[in-house]
Amino acid sequence: QVRLVESGGGLVQAGGSLRLSCAASLSIFGINRMGWHRQAPGKERELVASITPSYSTNYADFVKGRFTISSDNAKNTVSLQMNSLEPEDTAVYYCAASSLPGIWGSWGQGTQVTVSS
Repeated sequence: QVRLVESGGGLVQAGGSLRLSCAASLSIFGINRMGWHRQAPGKERELVASITPSYSTNYADFVKGRFTISSDNAKNTVSLQMNSLEPEDTAVYYCAASSLPGIWGSWGQGTQVTVSS
């Protein structure tokens, strides 16, 4: 099972930017899909964005045009560039790996993102 370690969270003002990174312990090239999820206090965890080994991406409607997911298959890393951040983006962000469609079997420990108004 792949081990995932996130970094890059922090505190930022509304309208600012942050870049999250996820380092995988194994090659991500053979993983069906890598993704970023988030969970805000009192809310369910939700998928933010995902990417395949062929760099096909998907985004939740609430981040389209603001967030960009990317990956480096050679370095086994996945990143999430977050621009135009809003207080509603405040959450713990998790990197996850999906070996089978719809099943997220490996998770990182999460990184806190806090957006102040």
